Amino acid sequence: MNARRCRTALAPTVAATLLLAGCGAEVADDSGGDAETTTVARCGEEVEYRRPERAVVYEAGSADKLFVLGLTDAVHGYVMPPANPPVEESPWAEEYARVEMLSDDLLNRELVVDERADLVVAGWQSGFSDERGITPEILDDLGIQSFLHSETCYNYPEHPFHVTPFEGLYTDLERLGEIFGVQDRAAEVVAGLRERVEAVRESAPEGRPPRVFLYDSGTEQPFTSGNQAPPNEIIEIAGGRNIFADLTERWTSVGWEPVIEADPEVIVILDYGDQPAEEKIDFLTSSPALAEVTAVRERNFHLLDYNEAISGPRIVDGAEHFGAYLRELSD
Repeated sequence: MNARRCRTALAPTVAATLLLAGCGAEVADDSGGDAETTTVARCGEEVEYRRPERAVVYEAGSADKLFVLGLTDAVHGYVMPPANPPVEESPWAEEYARVEMLSDDLLNRELVVDERADLVVAGWQSGFSDERGITPEILDDLGIQSFLHSETCYNYPEHPFHVTPFEGLYTDLERLGEIFGVQDRAAEVVAGLRERVEAVRESAPEGRPPRVFLYDSGTEQPFTSGNQAPPNEIIEIAGGRNIFADLTERWTSVGWEPVIEADPEVIVILDYGDQPAEEKIDFLTSSPALAEVTAVRERNFHLLDYNEAISGPRIVDGAEHFGAYLRELSD
């Protein structure tokens, strides 16, 4: 990756100091101590962590969190299902090239055992799953450490933790910084991300927030974002209002009637590898039932990259891109 692409992941005020770390250079231990373990919260549970050296990460959001902290050397490999866009398109393409792709399927217990992982990073019910037999509790019993994305913890059994998606990102970076002993680096990265988000808020168009519908997929029933997933907050930060902001869910199916009744003025389309956005637009524009929806009639479609919609540093990119779209729409 060239310097320009690396800087897009960081705030201008910290880009110069973090450029090397964000682009895969080794980061020295800045913890100020030589403790062998550190206690960090995992959702609502205090867990004692050893310093990982063979982390296995699920999806790009998990990998990006470690890459932006300069921890590429501690990542043994990644699991990347087909929904993720190609890693070659990532701001951290060079980091992905240095790390082994372990699978293009869902996360499973056998893989992390076979790869001798000493840390698994994923979300609850997004990577970790009771149904598929890979949970933090199961891994604890196997002596394998785990880290859950804070955003996904609101319904984690016995140890829930509620945080908004963007605060969840900052929390994760700070907690990973503690686990890996790079707290100062994490603090700088978080400060830069917060600065970028505040800049988007401050530049949001004035007046009534436009009604926005996040369309993930589905024809019989649309799949969308409730208020526990990043798109809801991306829309709000940029100056819009998610028509399903009152749904306390991460991702969920709804009916078309509520969409039509809400009459969104903008439709944000989630664009990912195995379901191209063009096909979704074709469906929306060819549906007689949606013909009078303002966003469809006026062709107000904004594409949100898959990795701008899941917990990771690129949700800040998503807010910046959608903020620019709303400003252009309001001119």
